[in-house]
Amino acid sequence: MARDNNSIVVGIDIGSTNVRTIIAERSRGEENPRVIGVSVIPSFGIRRGVVIDVEDVIKTVNESVEKAEHMAGVQVKKAIFNIGGSDIGFQSSKGVIAIGKADGEVLEDDINRVISEAQIISLPMNREIVHVLARKYRLDDQDNIKDPIGMKGVRLEVDALVIESSSTHIKNISKCAYQANIEIDDLVLEPLAAAKSVLSKKQKELGVVLINIGGGTTSLAVYEEGDLVHTAIIPVGAGHITNDIAIGLRTSIEVAEKIKLEYGSALCRDTNKKEGIDLAQIDSQEEGVVSRYHIAEIIEARFEEIFLLVQKELKLIGKAGLLPSGAVLVGGGAKMTHTADLAKEILGLPVQIGFPLGLGGVLNKVNDPSFATVAGLVLWSEQQDTMSSSESFLNSKTVDIFKRGTGEGVEKAREWFKKFLP
Repeated sequence: MARDNNSIVVGIDIGSTNVRTIIAERSRGEENPRVIGVSVIPSFGIRRGVVIDVEDVIKTVNESVEKAEHMAGVQVKKAIFNIGGSDIGFQSSKGVIAIGKADGEVLEDDINRVISEAQIISLPMNREIVHVLARKYRLDDQDNIKDPIGMKGVRLEVDALVIESSSTHIKNISKCAYQANIEIDDLVLEPLAAAKSVLSKKQKELGVVLINIGGGTTSLAVYEEGDLVHTAIIPVGAGHITNDIAIGLRTSIEVAEKIKLEYGSALCRDTNKKEGIDLAQIDSQEEGVVSRYHIAEIIEARFEEIFLLVQKELKLIGKAGLLPSGAVLVGGGAKMTHTADLAKEILGLPVQIGFPLGLGGVLNKVNDPSFATVAGLVLWSEQQDTMSSSESFLNSKTVDIFKRGTGEGVEKAREWFKKFLP
């Protein structure tokens, strides 16, 4: 069956461990986008969420997209990509404008202007804005306004969160997409995408922290009263656990990963001290028996470090132990046995594992915590069609320069990329 490319939305999650692609279709009469293509490919060229080898990333993205295209029966022309990495920065900013309309009614144009004002901040030459997120508005003397459109006043202010990244990181992601013949439709911060697919409106209202345990980093997003109040990226992830096991057992990374996935636990006290694992059954080139309890000790120590760093972030904003909806764990690291139990002990919050919501189609392929980010990228596209500028604002200069269209736009993009192409 032929499909209209305008009804196709694609999310590509470039992670430190895997590249995940989801192709979904929007159909009339269906509430949720329907998943028609999915792929997971081991990632190369990414370390802690940052591109370190462009050619490896291009090859991996191509392979992931081709596999999803084969399943979906469509060709991918544009996609929404995630952006993460430990060099992401955050700062608060304010914008102030006078209402443009004579009768003082706040219009969409006023929202765009005040957020643009909040975007005028001092940044080093090698940094670029990725998102400007409006947290609350003030109209004259009335504060804590969620959406002022339609209200009347004279002076409009916005309290915004500015999210920025290194120009090099953005350019490298864009070069990878360009050489893979994919137009970047949007760049979305990793924890925001994951939160979009996992957290409910009620959780965001009551107060919740989403913790995305990836391969190279752990990202978090804290919501309260429906607003994003804090986000951070911690440069420690589940891949560090694999490295710890490999060093502790003096074995290869491949064997360590298998041991982690098949025998790992985040709580050593629930592990039988007498139980051993024959390494020869995992890899014929290995020999000896290792204690399963010792493996659990290694895993617990690293997970404890991750959750203590998360707790430190919560203490910075005065929310440690004070989020009624607790913590929601996603990412590949969230699937480890007893991870939620350890998080509950350290954070002093109710903890649950999060699964992507809001999608239809072949859900058995994406019903997994590790698909939270890529599912959120697909849903972000749906959100962009209906949201007002008061909810989110992506820096237009960051995205427009990478979009490949027709005429003058494509020529500007090609000229820009000639500076980086070999």
